[in-house]
Amino acid sequence: MNRKFAIILGAAAAVLIGFSVTTRADDDVISKFMKEYHKAPEGTDPVCKKAGAGTATAEELQGLLDGYKKICGTEPPQGDKAVWVKNCQALVAAVKGLQEGKEGAAADYKKAVNCKGCHNDFKP
Repeated sequence: MNRKFAIILGAAAAVLIGFSVTTRADDDVISKFMKEYHKAPEGTDPVCKKAGAGTATAEELQGLLDGYKKICGTEPPQGDKAVWVKNCQALVAAVKGLQEGKEGAAADYKKAVNCKGCHNDFKP
């Protein structure tokens, strides 16, 4: 009986450790992206704000696009995964519109980059 208990306990611990490592890696991807593209030193606009204003460089827009694609593939820290993916896909589409110079793309991006909504739904 003790051996079965030890096996079950060991399996449960392995699952929890695997979940913890995956979650931490996802959190690191999100955290790194947010620091690089959604925050900036005092007196400087973050890339996300420049994108919404139409002043982001092609390189900055590509970084935003790559970052949104990466976080779309991660697990949300909390909340509904389907909503997470839908929101990330809207951000990806909006940045592509900015890259293409599509009319109204800045407005689409500003609508998609709903910081408060994302934090309310997904930030623990």
